[in-house]
Amino acid sequence: MFGECHAHLIMDGVNYRKAVALHADGVQEQVIRERFEEYVRCGISFVRDGGDSHGVSARALQLAPEYGITYRTPLFAIHKRGHYGGIVGFPFDDWKEYRELIGRLRAQGGHFVKVMLSGILDFSHCGTVTEPPLARSEIREMIHIAHEEGFAVMAHVNGARAVKDAVEAGVDSVEHGNFMDEEALQALAESKAVWVPTFVTIANLIGSGRFDDAALSALKEETGMRIRRGFELGAQIALGSDAGAYRVFHGQGLLDEYREIHALMEGKMPDLDVRLLAAEQELRRRF
Repeated sequence: MFGECHAHLIMDGVNYRKAVALHADGVQEQVIRERFEEYVRCGISFVRDGGDSHGVSARALQLAPEYGITYRTPLFAIHKRGHYGGIVGFPFDDWKEYRELIGRLRAQGGHFVKVMLSGILDFSHCGTVTEPPLARSEIREMIHIAHEEGFAVMAHVNGARAVKDAVEAGVDSVEHGNFMDEEALQALAESKAVWVPTFVTIANLIGSGRFDDAALSALKEETGMRIRRGFELGAQIALGSDAGAYRVFHGQGLLDEYREIHALMEGKMPDLDVRLLAAEQELRRRF
C-alpha cells in the first residue's frame, strides 16, 4: 500500500476551526489515536505530516509507533510574518528568527523543515493564488539555510514563478504546486524535487456546494493537465492528499488521491504505480 505523503493530523476534513479548537487547552490524544486507527484500517503505514502550531504533530510522533506507522513531521511550518502560513506554524521576521525556529524543531525532534512560500489557490478563480509569493531571494535563502542546518525542505508553494524559484534553489519537495507553466514543469522534471500535487483538495470539493462547481471543474481540468504533463516530462510525483483539508479525510484521502490520479492518466501509463512508489521511496529516503 502507498503511504500518505501529505497530511495534517490536526485537521478533520470537516471544519478546520473546530478541529483546531479541540486542542486549544492541550492536545487531545484520543483525536490523534482515532486518526491513526483510520490509517491502519486503510492499510496505510507511512504518514508524512505538514505540521501545526498546537503540538498535535509532536504528540503524534510519540504515538505513531503504537500503530506500526512510520510518521514523519516538521512539527510546525515556518512562514514569513504577514504572509500565509499561520494555519500550520510560526512566523519569522528576520533570518535570526528563522534559524531559531529551525533550532526549535531540531530540539523537539522534527524530521525536516517545512516552508510556506506562497498563498493557496483560489478555488473560485482558476489560475489565481490568494497572495503573491515570496521574493526569489527569500525563497532561495530559506531553502539554503535549512539545507545548511542539515534538513530536507518541504515547500508549500503555488504559482509558476515561485515553484521554479524553489526548484532551482534545490527544494526537496513541492507541495501542491498549482499553476505551473511549461518552464516550471521542465525545471521540476530536471530537478531532484518530488512533487506532491494533492489533487483531491480540488476534486473532492466538486458537489460540496462550498464553491461553484463550474469553477472547480475548470480548476480540476487545469490541474490535471499539468499533472499529466509532469508525468510526461519524467517528474517525480508522489501521492499525498492533504488529509484533513475540507472533504479530504484521514486514510480515505489517500485512496481518493490514488483513484483520481489513475483516472487522470486513463491507463496510458502502465508503469504508473511503479513511478508513484519510486517517488514515495525517494521522499522516505530524504525526509
